[in-house]
Amino acid sequence: MSTLRLTAAQAMVRYLSAQMTEDGERFIDGIWAIFGHGNVAGLGEALEQAGNALPTWRGQNEQTMAHTAIAYAKAKKRTRAMAVTSSIGPGATNMVTAAALAHVNRLPLLLIPGDVFANRAPDPVLQQVEDFDDGTVSANDCFRPVSRYFDRISRPEHLLTALPRAFRVMTDPAQCGPVTLSFCQDTQAEAFDYPASFFEPKVWRIRRPEPDRRDIADVAALIKGAKRPVLVCGGGVVYSRAEETLGAFATTHGIPVIETQAGKSALAQAHPMNFGAAGVDGAASANALAETADLVIGVGTRFQDFTTGSWALFKEPGRKLVSINVQGYDADKHGAVGVVGDAKVSLENLSAALGDHKSGAFDPAARLDWLARVDAHCSARTDVPEGYLPLDAEVIGAVQRTSTAKTIAMCAAGTMPGALKLLWQAPQGGYHMEYGFSCMGYEIAGAMGVKLAQPERDVVCFVGDGSYMMANSELATAVMRQVPFTVVLTDNRGFGCINRLQMGTGGEQFNNLYKDCNVEAQPEIDFVAHAAAMGAHAVKAKDIADLEAQILASRERAIPTVIVIDTDPMHGPGEAGGGHWWDVAVPEVSERPQVRSAREGYVAALKDQSLVE
Repeated sequence: MSTLRLTAAQAMVRYLSAQMTEDGERFIDGIWAIFGHGNVAGLGEALEQAGNALPTWRGQNEQTMAHTAIAYAKAKKRTRAMAVTSSIGPGATNMVTAAALAHVNRLPLLLIPGDVFANRAPDPVLQQVEDFDDGTVSANDCFRPVSRYFDRISRPEHLLTALPRAFRVMTDPAQCGPVTLSFCQDTQAEAFDYPASFFEPKVWRIRRPEPDRRDIADVAALIKGAKRPVLVCGGGVVYSRAEETLGAFATTHGIPVIETQAGKSALAQAHPMNFGAAGVDGAASANALAETADLVIGVGTRFQDFTTGSWALFKEPGRKLVSINVQGYDADKHGAVGVVGDAKVSLENLSAALGDHKSGAFDPAARLDWLARVDAHCSARTDVPEGYLPLDAEVIGAVQRTSTAKTIAMCAAGTMPGALKLLWQAPQGGYHMEYGFSCMGYEIAGAMGVKLAQPERDVVCFVGDGSYMMANSELATAVMRQVPFTVVLTDNRGFGCINRLQMGTGGEQFNNLYKDCNVEAQPEIDFVAHAAAMGAHAVKAKDIADLEAQILASRERAIPTVIVIDTDPMHGPGEAGGGHWWDVAVPEVSERPQVRSAREGYVAALKDQSLVE
């Protein structure tokens, strides 16, 4: 047997560079790295030697580097991924949040944190977390609950089994998620005679599991017997590349489509069967369908509480639930009639079983009425008083009016996710939202990942001042790498979204807006100067008209543009209509009459919940 004598780190890099997609590209596009003790001597040497066979990029923070990798994988519809490596200790634990984000969103990500010495000779090493009762534990054990596959590489030959397992998970449509290969630092430098065949190029096919024909027959019978069916489009439609199939299915069989955060833009908002977003931040047109549906058919959705209104939205007496999902865990939630299979293949099989059956029990004008309300709500206000601050809806309207079929609106946390889900009229593929984990700080790094994955698109990153303050340093990386995108930074002087939630549950305004915080002086943060200091083109928009002009100008630049605009923190997007109750527990006992009143409303609303059919 032919062998190659390589260090474990060299072997890992060589293996990663040889794992291919069906399109002839590396599955792992490259690796983000911040070096320290624990990865610089072993993995760092191997990556430098590899050069462009496996490119290495340096970011500013381990968590945000991983956010960029996650956004890239999401924008690539899970067909490609990136790796991220760190030193041991805080460099590694910085990535735990990103691992959780990828886990919740079911996205491929390869994390390679350095670890302690396998031989334990220099115990304890710098940054080592010691468990007094377990000698096998290190800080990297934090990754276990937020990794789809976790392994500790403490011998060079462990790679022979660990690496194929890692790729199996990242390319499996049902098990897809983050992989953590905790790499002991002395092991990285150890040599081993690896079989040469281990490094031969391998193509990883993302499979399309066929549904059971008996399940398809059951669901077809339910659809034929339903009077008011509705389809709930989730992210699985996107990852299955079933967008056109879903549109054809809905049209052929007369079943309207409502969207989740992850499923939004699978169908363009202009599609006649797309009735908009469902749930807490849902359109009136979509929620009206959901409330009266006698059959709810989820396709590629995990039925998160924002979609279901904490299971108070789908409340028609006797309604049935169907869940088509590649993951059996999701297919059988809440007593659903489950179909375990790829979304595209399952819809094709179900359409064949339905034949020429067509429901058509919906009002086509409802979606047009809703879109007209959105246009009116998002228009720029005129004859405003002095000192007027624009609404978030006006900001969205400005971006909407300057958008094209190439525009992608992206965001992650705060006010804008709900506002965009409700109000953004996306072209197909024109929406990227990280709302599974709703992670503040994802936005800037995520925008870079989206642009790297889809360089032909115009990426507009919506970010609030609070989220920007949490993680903005990859803006400098985007400048250095000449990755252009547009950041619309809405400054409402704090956490406006949570402040409104606090007030809505009867609480006093407290510790969310800066004005309500325990500080000696109110902050005066110059976001324009800050972004410019990192090399971005930065400007403050005077008003909505100026915002539109600045967005158009940003498309001509080869670096990121940051446009700051002051907004009103007190008004949410729901004033356009739509929306739904969300289960946020209100204190049972309080001295505040507002809380007691909110509690009464909360108890009454709980009666609409239908947790088990």
